[in-house]
Amino acid sequence: MKFTDEMEERLSPQRHLDQLVAPVALVYGTLETPEFQRQSRDFAAAVEAVGKPVTLAVMESYNHFEVMEQLGNPYSLFGRAVLEQMRLAPR
Repeated sequence: MKFTDEMEERLSPQRHLDQLVAPVALVYGTLETPEFQRQSRDFAAAVEAVGKPVTLAVMESYNHFEVMEQLGNPYSLFGRAVLEQMRLAPR
């Protein structure tokens, strides 16, 4: 994809942290690329630095696609994070 500087500015959540109104739940797998892992950690740190609620979970031995497959699994870290955010799971 070819992004312009304007598109990047407009679409980057990290550049608009002041607009976050919901808690942020981030999940990544240990088999994802180092760049995906770094971006998740950096975003979590940036959200925390501005005082917004954020959680970061690491799924051991999952890759990028397998993490997404776990969204609907209430027993996975990802599924639990989503349910907790919806206040549908015990904390």
